[in-house]
Amino acid sequence: MIASLRGQVLSVGLDHAVVEVGGVGFAVQATPATLATLRRGEEAQLATALVVREDSLTLFGFADADARELFGLLQTVSGIGPRLALATLAVLEPDKLRAALAEGNTTVLTQVPGIGRKGAERLVIELRDKVGQLPTAPAAADGALVRTQVTEALLGLGFPAKQAEQAVDAVLAEDGAQSTSAVLRRALATLGRKR
Repeated sequence: MIASLRGQVLSVGLDHAVVEVGGVGFAVQATPATLATLRRGEEAQLATALVVREDSLTLFGFADADARELFGLLQTVSGIGPRLALATLAVLEPDKLRAALAEGNTTVLTQVPGIGRKGAERLVIELRDKVGQLPTAPAAADGALVRTQVTEALLGLGFPAKQAEQAVDAVLAEDGAQSTSAVLRRALATLGRKR
């Protein structure tokens, strides 16, 4: 199994990045929050999980080992494959996902496209006792830092600087205290409507 990658980021797409390690470019599927931390031309380190199928080898990357562990844990539930597990982590940050599972909050879990009420109930039943102790809540994200990170991520995706800054500012003006991944998703949605 490929447990981690460290190398130069060759490119960053909407759902993946290419990281060069020892002259080999690895395509790594990742969440928007993870992709927002990567910069083209800079070195990055990702915790990874290799999913082997009959017709493919797919590498999934995560900002930390905690997210990778949750990714593996989600797949132990019947009906949850790697794509749905990654989508879950894209919509719900690890702390929020752990809290929803521990509290049995199916409403939060059904925010993930592809997870309905029954799927959410199955997740709670099978994973409630496995998610472990909830870590303490992180401090609220600094607005200036979030603005910078999301703007840089949008620039890395090829959006013009002015357009990226306007989209991020518009999202932050609606609701200032948000996570980097939430702002990135909403800014991408805004920019997608303009195209």
